Amino acid sequence: MINARIARRYAKALLAIGREDGQADTYKEELAGFARLVDENKELEMAISNPLYDAESRKKVLVAVIEKAAPSKIMSSFLSLLFDKGRIQHLGDIYVYYEKLTDELANIIRADVASAIELPDETVEKIKASLSEQTGKQVTVETTVDPSLIGGVVTKIGDLVLDGSVRTQLISLKESLQRGEGI
Repeated sequence: MINARIARRYAKALLAIGREDGQADTYKEELAGFARLVDENKELEMAISNPLYDAESRKKVLVAVIEKAAPSKIMSSFLSLLFDKGRIQHLGDIYVYYEKLTDELANIIRADVASAIELPDETVEKIKASLSEQTGKQVTVETTVDPSLIGGVVTKIGDLVLDGSVRTQLISLKESLQRGEGI
């Protein structure tokens, strides 16, 4: 819970700067790239966030990586601030919140669609169009395959879950029959 608050606070601060100077999307790309770099290179993550190494050495590693990546001046300062405040280990969470905030700003929502089989592109587009119509927002869809669904789809938008899977329908039918409700 504390990590979420920390991540949200730093993401909001960066977004405020991005809105002010019109570079919110640039910062999103830079933050994504740096978060991905750290996530994919565990040695780098340890080198900049492990307190067993002295702070001066960790800062030198971070500065060298920042210079090599050559992000904007604001992003360089932001990353240095995270390090100085002992928050660099929250970089991935900060990016997740920053992405959510910039999506809200751009009137975009993300939907996760799971299906038993790979969905054809035209089906994904129909789902996207339907969700856009229902929410009044631009929808970005991420699809996954979950064979345990048997058929149908399960769509998640934030905390909302729309479950149209055959598995759930079968479970409901079973429960209904067990209660003696019949069909």
